[in-house]
Amino acid sequence: MDASPDFPRQSRVPVFNMPGVVTLAIGLLLAIQAVREFLLPDTWDIRLVLDLALIPARWTLWFDPGQATEVIRAAADTGDPSLEAAREAFARYIVGEHALQPWTLVTYALLHGSWMHVIFNSVWLAAFGAPVARRCGALRWCVLALAGTAAGGLFHILIDPLGAGPLVGASAGISALMAAAARFVFQPPVSGYGAPAWQVPPARPAETIPELLRNRTAVSFLVIWLLTNLLFGLVSMPLVGENAAIAWDAHLGGFIAGFFLFPLVDPREPRRH
Repeated sequence: MDASPDFPRQSRVPVFNMPGVVTLAIGLLLAIQAVREFLLPDTWDIRLVLDLALIPARWTLWFDPGQATEVIRAAADTGDPSLEAAREAFARYIVGEHALQPWTLVTYALLHGSWMHVIFNSVWLAAFGAPVARRCGALRWCVLALAGTAAGGLFHILIDPLGAGPLVGASAGISALMAAAARFVFQPPVSGYGAPAWQVPPARPAETIPELLRNRTAVSFLVIWLLTNLLFGLVSMPLVGENAAIAWDAHLGGFIAGFFLFPLVDPREPRRH
């Protein structure tokens, strides 16, 4: 009689050990960047940016057309004479366009400024999006990422309502996933369940805010993340290899949304007292 324990069947290790929704999202971002770089004519690419990027001034002018003069003045006041004329001309185009384009509140995340930008975001998406997808599933993952993207866009509009510069990049949605992951990935290892050693212990509920504040690793991560984004905001520091400054406000809006929305989409059972 075979008395050996019933070990779970071992499946082959996949080439990409990431949830399908994360792999699909990264593939989509890279594919869009490749199409823009290698296939689209410049005029089509400009049209794509105009149709999908988030431009705060569009929203401001839709609700208050009287801000047109302020939008043009803000665009011209760049401190760089070489860019002043081009930025003012673009602002005048946005003023004359008078189009809200509400879908841009999320579609801006599909576009990136360069290969460095999209690769950088893909790395963070793989690192923090994967644990959230494994815990929540593809549908809840998408809801959280889209909510963070929209929240980041709205916060960017509130901080820079007269801005005529296009906002692109998936960083706000990734920031939401980072905040969601922070609610559970820094928990100490589970022990004391009494289950056989080869069985994976059940995942615990996400940490409450008081529990999170007592978790030194989680607090260190949150402090470093907030200070880094504050630094980007104070000095308008661009990403390495980039010319445009990082939209710290969109990051912050997405992070806040992910932090507080995660318990609503987390499928784990609540604690039993």
